[in-house]
Amino acid sequence: MNTIKCVIVDDEPLAISLLENYIRKIPFFELVFSTENPILALEYIKDNDSDLIFLDIQMPELTGINFMKIVGSRQKYILTTAYSEYALEGYEHNIIDYLLKPVSFDRFQKSALKARERFSVNEETDSHFFVKSSGQQHRLLFNDILYIESIKDYVNIRTEDEEYIVLDTLKSMENQLPDQFIRIHKSFIINLDKIKSIGAKKVMLSKQEIPIGDIYRANLLDKLK
Repeated sequence: MNTIKCVIVDDEPLAISLLENYIRKIPFFELVFSTENPILALEYIKDNDSDLIFLDIQMPELTGINFMKIVGSRQKYILTTAYSEYALEGYEHNIIDYLLKPVSFDRFQKSALKARERFSVNEETDSHFFVKSSGQQHRLLFNDILYIESIKDYVNIRTEDEEYIVLDTLKSMENQLPDQFIRIHKSFIINLDKIKSIGAKKVMLSKQEIPIGDIYRANLLDKLK
């Protein structure tokens, strides 16, 4: 299993320092970003790769619960707070564990092992994922997806019969998709198993032509070998 890229979002500098120290002691964790400002964290997650967020629940700019509602299920969470009454509300969301401050290293290790198990299971068994579109959660099989198109702050996930407009980025999509998917243009990811034909500048999927970006062509041809 690859290392798990971790982000810390907490309005207490001492809590951040403690978690940073703990993360560096876990060999399968990689700290990629930490901040006291949840708004900055949203910007980072939008434009960069990350897997697991250590998230404080009670923050003045944006609560952890609302933060999860914005980011959604494309990230996994370990919640941290000094207030135990938030635990039940936190478990209504897709989280791995709940840490009550002050966090001991022994308790942190248990959370880390839970995270490793969760990510390992996902790598081995997932044939689908969930996306939120039109106010509902939809279960999509990877094998049903034709392509994914970037549309400003959204992506359009296309199957043979449906389309799902999702608040997400292509970069985030790449992190969630298996090896049968590849980015062939700044605005498109395609399912290699759905290719009908390939031209010099286009790929035909079902009845849809998708452009091939110049910088992506060599990687596509190499993948097809």
